[in-house]
Amino acid sequence: MPKKFLRRHLPKPKKPGEHNLPRWLEPLVADPYLLHLNRHSVSVAFFVGLFCALLPIPGQTLVATVMALLLRCNLPLSVALVWLTNPLTMTPVLILTYKLGSWVLGTPPVDMHFHLTWEWFSDQGKRIMAPLFTGGVLAGLAVGALGYLAVQGLWRWTVVRNWESRRRKRLVRPGDDSG
Repeated sequence: MPKKFLRRHLPKPKKPGEHNLPRWLEPLVADPYLLHLNRHSVSVAFFVGLFCALLPIPGQTLVATVMALLLRCNLPLSVALVWLTNPLTMTPVLILTYKLGSWVLGTPPVDMHFHLTWEWFSDQGKRIMAPLFTGGVLAGLAVGALGYLAVQGLWRWTVVRNWESRRRKRLVRPGDDSG
C-alpha cells in the first residue's frame, strides 16, 4: 500500500485549540482516526467514499464527511473517493444505476423525449427517482463492499510480502556465499 506516500501528503492531526473551529467540533476534528492510515481506517474510507460516490443526491461530499466522522475512518480519503463521480462520469453512472434500479424494482424504462417544461421535469422526476435511488444505493453498497475487500486483501498481501522479504533477508546472512 502507498502508506508512506499518503502519510507524506496528508495533513497532520492538530491538537485541541489549534483550530479556528467551534468547541463542539474540536473533539471530532482532533480524533486521530480521521487521518490515521491503517488497514481498518483506509478500507472503511474506501467503502464510505465509493458508496457515497454512487448515491444520486447532491451533497455527496457532505454525506461522506458525516459518515467518515461517525465511522471514524480516514476523512480525506473518503471525501476524495466521492469525486470518482464528477461531471464527466456522472451521466454514465446515473444511467447505469437507473437501469439497475429499474431492473430490481421491475419498472419499465422511462421514454426520454425531452421537453423543456416544468411539468415534464416534475413527471419524469417522479417516475425515475425510485429506480435511480434504489440502483444508486445497491450499486454503492456493492462497489463499496468490493473496495473494502480489495483494500483489506491488498493490505494483507503487502504485509505478508514484507514479512517474507524480511524473513528471507534474515536467512541469508552476510558472508554466506550460498546466494
